Amino acid sequence: MTDSKGSRAKTATAKRQRLMIAAARVVHQQGAERTTIADIARAADVPVGNVYYYFKTKDELVSAALSEHVRQLGMLTEHLESLGGPLERLKGLVEAWVSQRELAARYGCPTGTLAVELDKRDEGGLDVEAGKAIRLLLDWVERQFRDLGLPDPDGLALTLVGAYQGMSLLANALREPDVMTRQGARLVAWLDCLPGDGCPERSGDRSQAH
Repeated sequence: MTDSKGSRAKTATAKRQRLMIAAARVVHQQGAERTTIADIARAADVPVGNVYYYFKTKDELVSAALSEHVRQLGMLTEHLESLGGPLERLKGLVEAWVSQRELAARYGCPTGTLAVELDKRDEGGLDVEAGKAIRLLLDWVERQFRDLGLPDPDGLALTLVGAYQGMSLLANALREPDVMTRQGARLVAWLDCLPGDGCPERSGDRSQAH
């Protein structure tokens, strides 16, 4: 009996996770307003009637989509933590963004586009959840800049994450994945310059000053 209950619990957990992953993907592709519960059920290969066992409303599914984006961000940053120093982690983050260039060109940034859409609703609901997801990314990036010993780490984090949002928006508006590639290369070059020693222009400026 215990094994049977444990098996059912695992099945329910797996089904819920499938729904969350599907919700994140479909809401990213279609937007929150256009997406229906049936769309997410179909993408998760779950009968529509079963969805209501896990999520009672579409807003709960949108919230689940945001939670899935947060989970994926956590997996990404956990991987980046293994790359060595904070500079390597930040450059790895940019490379991860660029690797999603095809999706960005077609649908935009998953959390950014959803945050903009949800901001049109009444305040205090899902828009706050979307903001928290972006805040988690900002906080992680800020920690890397702080570990580098750079001044104004929160401002640098805003610059980097803002650049990502901007290049995702432009890639999506122009339907040009290469925007992500080109801007990503510029961001990596900018990161290399920040500590001072790795920037050719700064080295040149210092030598001329002497």
